[in-house]
Amino acid sequence: MTTYVVGTNSVHTSATICDYLGRRVGQGDTVVAVNSHRGGDDTSPEDIRDGEDALNAVGARLGEQCTVETHQFVRANDPEEDLLRAVEEFDADELVIGIRKRNPTAKVVFGSTAQSVLLNADVPMAVVPLVTVD
Repeated sequence: MTTYVVGTNSVHTSATICDYLGRRVGQGDTVVAVNSHRGGDDTSPEDIRDGEDALNAVGARLGEQCTVETHQFVRANDPEEDLLRAVEEFDADELVIGIRKRNPTAKVVFGSTAQSVLLNADVPMAVVPLVTVD
């Protein structure tokens, strides 16, 4: 029995991560899908709706193979903080996130939630590549 924490922010990310997990999960496993927003002026109603859609996609894709729990956090934390807390709270065996391929300039300009998670996670991680962004 394995517990996976999954960070998602879109239906596309959820689908790509589910493609990866669909080959790995089975009965007895648990997938905890997490969507995180800072809240206040930084989060619109559309952001909340898109987050719910992303979480629902995980349940729809993996719900027959394993147990799926979904959590949408809107509590003034950075997404990496919510993901790392979820790893601890749910005693995760693995953390799964998606990353976008970026050119070096975009990386410097935009920073990276994934980079922060990679540097601070204390469980094995799977990093699933998403669409290339130039």
